[in-house]
Amino acid sequence: MSKIIAISATADNARVRLSLNYVRSLEGAGLIPLVVPPLTNPAQAAEILDAAGGLLLTGGEDVDPKLYGAPAHPKLGAINPIRDATELALFNVARERQLPVLAICRGIQLLNVACGGTLYQDLPSERPSNVRHDQPNDRSARTHDVTITAGSRLAAATGAVAMAVNSYHHQAVARLGAGLRVTATATDGVIEGIESTDPDWWMLSVQWHPEDLTTDVRSWDRGIFRAFADEIAASRARFASS
Repeated sequence: MSKIIAISATADNARVRLSLNYVRSLEGAGLIPLVVPPLTNPAQAAEILDAAGGLLLTGGEDVDPKLYGAPAHPKLGAINPIRDATELALFNVARERQLPVLAICRGIQLLNVACGGTLYQDLPSERPSNVRHDQPNDRSARTHDVTITAGSRLAAATGAVAMAVNSYHHQAVARLGAGLRVTATATDGVIEGIESTDPDWWMLSVQWHPEDLTTDVRSWDRGIFRAFADEIAASRARFASS
């Protein structure tokens, strides 16, 4: 097993795009980032993950509602079907191999769809509340609270059962996919964290953006990346002894 982490990215017709904070957060946890853009041949996902010890699914565009059998909502944002196909292929290979997976924002939505779940396509119109899930400016501002399930991987990683988070999304998990459990919710009940029910597969996902909070004086979000790195190290040790 490798310390290399495959990180999904987006792209337009000319450039691959990824927030540098994902890279810096992995490096800060002692991991080696490998950026994976949307692929014209998603079947290459297996070869990419041959070189990786884990997968990080990142934020970005809306997930195509065709993937969960829903018509497009009038407030649906930009989609990227090539990225969807690439990330689904990466996730399915990682799940089959039980590689550690960390998923952030769009990532929690994508993996829920991969497991047969559905999404709210636009929270303000489909599930309105007084919680601001799409903050307008400072990405490092903690704008609402979440409650974390005691005993979950997320609670172990953050060392907390309640914390404040940043928030910039208009979609969210609706019906939970198979083999998943909720580990965090906002005060309005919107799902903010899910993980695998399989005790042998480390898969942790959050709706907020911990990569933008790892320089905060509080260690909650650094803990998520540290737990990811610890699981990579444990997987490497198990592989070496097998």
